[in-house]
Amino acid sequence: MQFQVSRISRDECSSEEWEARVDLAAAHRLAVMHGLNEGIFNHMTEVVPGKPDRYYQIPFGMHWSEVKASSFMEVGINDGELKRGTGDVERSCYCIHAPIHKALPHAKAVFHTHMPFASALTRLEDPHIKEIGQTEVGMMEMIAYDDNYTGPAFDPAEGERLAKVLGNKTVLFMANHGVTTVGQSVADAYNRLYYIERAAQVQIYAMWTGQRLKQLPEAVIEKTNRRLHSTCLSALVQTARWKRPQPEGHMSSYVARRGFLATLLLLRCTALTCYTSSVILGL
Repeated sequence: MQFQVSRISRDECSSEEWEARVDLAAAHRLAVMHGLNEGIFNHMTEVVPGKPDRYYQIPFGMHWSEVKASSFMEVGINDGELKRGTGDVERSCYCIHAPIHKALPHAKAVFHTHMPFASALTRLEDPHIKEIGQTEVGMMEMIAYDDNYTGPAFDPAEGERLAKVLGNKTVLFMANHGVTTVGQSVADAYNRLYYIERAAQVQIYAMWTGQRLKQLPEAVIEKTNRRLHSTCLSALVQTARWKRPQPEGHMSSYVARRGFLATLLLLRCTALTCYTSSVILGL
């Protein structure tokens, strides 16, 4: 059964707002495909373009597989009140996400999930990602660890506390709870969410063998970090090139207009023949 809400149309949004909605909807759908969701719970939010006092949130009760660009409510960062759209504002989403959006300039997008492998690590006395492979090494400097689970987050003070723990990092391991990732964009936050879960999965599989983990030497860790940093810079340059004007109909032009996540999802949906573009775009 589909969750019914009063939807916001494309004509009611600026082009920047609509693109943000499309990317955020795509992130919800991709999370279901990648097994990162948990029923109707967990949250993915993004600051509304041009409205720094608001963020996008889905109505409580909507499954992530049903999210469309037109589904999102606009919620006040300062008061948790519904500013646009219809539906219930899930309290713990506001209490975790709004303070992080407000406190951290690099947290335009905030994703919080209870995905199984990373969440399993948060249940351990030592939840740290180990230096056992290049993916792990590439993410280790991004991660902050919170050692104190205080119970369900129904007070914004908890989000303020988590924002302080996260600081200038972009991935937060929340003790006995789950994981939060942040980014300047939906793509940034999703990329970190996906790869931290894969790193946790590989580490847990390795631990299941009962053998000692093979730690990388310090010299290799430093070399790997340098190479990965160089690769990231090259990727940023390439991304800038993709954003240059291209002939209408050119794939890179489509990517620049619609956003990487939406493009990836639509291409995958075409291959799987399970959705059409109108599903995500909310048409």
